[in-house]
Amino acid sequence: MLRVVTELVSSGEQVVAIVNPASRHFDRISELGAHVMGVRVISESLLRRAGIDAKDGQPSTARALVLLDTDDVHNVHTALTARDMDPGLRIIVQMVNPRLGKQLHSLLGDCVVISGPSLAAPAFVADALEDDELTWLEIGDRRLVAGQAELIREPHLTVLADTTSSATPELLPMSSADPSGDIVLGTGIRTVWRTRDVRRAGWLMAMSDVLDRRVRRIAAVMAFLVIIGTVLTHYIGKMDWLRALYLVAGAVTSAGIEDDKFSEAAPWAKVAGVVVQLTGIVLMALLTAVIVDSLIGARLSRVIGGVRGRPRNHVVVCGLGTVGARVLEILSERGVAVVGVEHDEDAPGVQTAHRLRIPVVIGDSSNEETLRSAGVQRAQSVLALTDGDITNLESAMVVRDLNPDARITMRMFDHDLAQRVERRLGLGHSRSVSMLVAPAIAAAAANRRSQVTVPAGRRVLLLTEVAVEPSSVAVGLRLGELDEAGGLRVLAHKHGADPWDWTPAYDGLLQGGDRIAVAGTRSGLARLLLATRAPNA
Repeated sequence: MLRVVTELVSSGEQVVAIVNPASRHFDRISELGAHVMGVRVISESLLRRAGIDAKDGQPSTARALVLLDTDDVHNVHTALTARDMDPGLRIIVQMVNPRLGKQLHSLLGDCVVISGPSLAAPAFVADALEDDELTWLEIGDRRLVAGQAELIREPHLTVLADTTSSATPELLPMSSADPSGDIVLGTGIRTVWRTRDVRRAGWLMAMSDVLDRRVRRIAAVMAFLVIIGTVLTHYIGKMDWLRALYLVAGAVTSAGIEDDKFSEAAPWAKVAGVVVQLTGIVLMALLTAVIVDSLIGARLSRVIGGVRGRPRNHVVVCGLGTVGARVLEILSERGVAVVGVEHDEDAPGVQTAHRLRIPVVIGDSSNEETLRSAGVQRAQSVLALTDGDITNLESAMVVRDLNPDARITMRMFDHDLAQRVERRLGLGHSRSVSMLVAPAIAAAAANRRSQVTVPAGRRVLLLTEVAVEPSSVAVGLRLGELDEAGGLRVLAHKHGADPWDWTPAYDGLLQGGDRIAVAGTRSGLARLLLATRAPNA
């Protein structure tokens, strides 16, 4: 919240911040100039006091509502309450669960759903891979990537530029029905960065961890008793080897002794048999207890998903929360060898890792032995993405001691601490998820265009969303009339609360309130904005 309020206040917006009084950022938000309301539970009356209350056909004094609670259920509840109070209110919701976020439009109508992990994860991946050839963006409710055609997975959505035909790049080529070019827009990345795969431990290694030294010692004692007892029974009891082995094994394993000749044995033999059987009962109880203890202590989900062998040139991701889970997905798409480290077996990224068959080391990422188990001493990059600045800092320091050549990126909220750490300790880069996400949230709240720049040789293209204002010149135009070779291309169209259409009919007519996703040059985009703006705006 602190970053979002900072962005809004710095852009001249009047902000009412509803903050839990226990928040460590309460005083800092007040110092920014926002009007702060300190409450623990958001109610309808509180929203009304904050300016959300449409009466007699008049809109609320509040222009937008931004919901940043980490609890998706609370966000949805508050959003539904606000929508009932003002059907025309602009609502921006940050969602942790992407599936629930996709369903919000059916509940709230026109709203903006922001996914922090989806926006921040590509930046961490780019740091880990030292990859500046790709541009990730969120546009038209889709996560897209722009860059070299050989890096983008087919089918490509559109060709953005051709930088190979001449010294001057050709932007948005439309010279043929199937234009060619080397800069394209797509939905995913090809597997081109693959290193040697990192394999999970599997069942064999899992069972070797469960059958530890204690189990082996007890099993050795039981085997010794069976051998000695079989030999003595064979020679003293005058029995054949197989029957002697059967009797002794049955006694030691507590399976019982059922043999007619044994009932006729001498008293001392019967006493010896009972002693052996009692000893076997104790040993079987110990063996069962040790195996159960090993299963509970080791947790099969941990040992099965651990690292097999000695991986090299891989990426280690420490902290598998929502951001770490998204990072794993992107790295897996790229074909990158990756190992996860997480102390909580129930973290979202652990389940993602199991689904993608990525090895996970369960343990404290600031612990040297845990990091050694993940192979950081041979890793190419390490991402410290836990929720704690100090934990990430400690992890980075341990990694630097184990592998001075590793590329380290830390997730840190405290911007001042991050700058001092980078300057004085030289532990690599640091990024803040809130700083990566806040500009997008602030732009959505202020209804400003959020645009992404894609380089094409010495020129650039801008990708953004544009709203068609009522009574603007664009109302009534066909979508195809907006396209201009080398200047502008319509990528997708959204009418009202309908979902985005990424295969729009170019003879369809534009209406007031529609939104279009476009790619264009600065001049082409400027002409579009002039056409979609109301005359008096």
